[in-house]
Amino acid sequence: MLAGLVGSIAVAVTIGPSDISVSTVWAVVAERLGLAHADVPLLREHIVWQLRLPRVIGAAVVGAGLAAAGAVMQTLTRNPLADPYLLGVSSGASLGAVAVLVVGVGGGVGALTGGAFAGALAAFAVVVAVAGRGAALTPTRVVLAGVAVAQLCAAATSFVIIWVADPHATQSITFWLSGSLARVDWTSLSWGTPILATVLAVVAVHARTLNAFAFGDDAAAALGVPVAGIRWLLLVATALLTAALVAVSGGIGFVGLILPHAVRHLTGPDHRRLLPAVTLAGAIFLVWVDTAARTLFAPRELPVGVLTALLGVPAFVLLLHRRGARE
Repeated sequence: MLAGLVGSIAVAVTIGPSDISVSTVWAVVAERLGLAHADVPLLREHIVWQLRLPRVIGAAVVGAGLAAAGAVMQTLTRNPLADPYLLGVSSGASLGAVAVLVVGVGGGVGALTGGAFAGALAAFAVVVAVAGRGAALTPTRVVLAGVAVAQLCAAATSFVIIWVADPHATQSITFWLSGSLARVDWTSLSWGTPILATVLAVVAVHARTLNAFAFGDDAAAALGVPVAGIRWLLLVATALLTAALVAVSGGIGFVGLILPHAVRHLTGPDHRRLLPAVTLAGAIFLVWVDTAARTLFAPRELPVGVLTALLGVPAFVLLLHRRGARE
């Protein structure tokens, strides 16, 4: 899967209106990293390094983070229908982006990323306050608080857009809210990538603990797991990761919901195998979905969140049907 991810990134960068080969991609990367000197035309080098490569790597980062966060949240809440947007951070990030794009608080990609990131973290803080201290022992309260905060942020976002009534800003924010990697550059990747690496390291350390959570809180406590503390640690970590990813790409749904179930059929429930596999699978999946989103209807670009929804909704219905049949 790791080889598949590297190959997917290399091939996806070549796909587009400009004819670029895989060897050109490797030559540009090697030259930029100081490993070799390549005689590549300046325009092609710009297309590879400034336009396509950051976007493709951004798709891999976002897909990996959403899939891993979904696997962790489904275990922590013992809810197979949970996903990274369960805690309301996506709607909070949307509200932060509206403050930047519509209200006019700052400008540029840095301001958009910062506004979305601040909004996501603020939404999670409200979820924690609403859920109360007992939420660590009753994850259902966290879920309900997240749903309530998500609806509140969505309503506030719609109100601001309607109140300002700027058609250009409304068009821009609507496209971003649908999920898009068109704005990804090396600066925005500097937000998401370190947070992804840190959270994945924290989760990997607690892989055995997540196995214990799968049997329920009582069983985990009997095995010596500090249930409340570990649950809050991992919930905060996944919320922070989701906030960073939403700030980069907007709202991209169903990645964290569907992929963990698909990968479990390959690896089984052991998180020591599941987490690395689902991370790589999420990265590969979103690389190709984003490639399709930007090329299928060229020169128009389809929001990547639309494609993930078209793929995810049938899988979600199938999942509900299978659960209903078992019950």
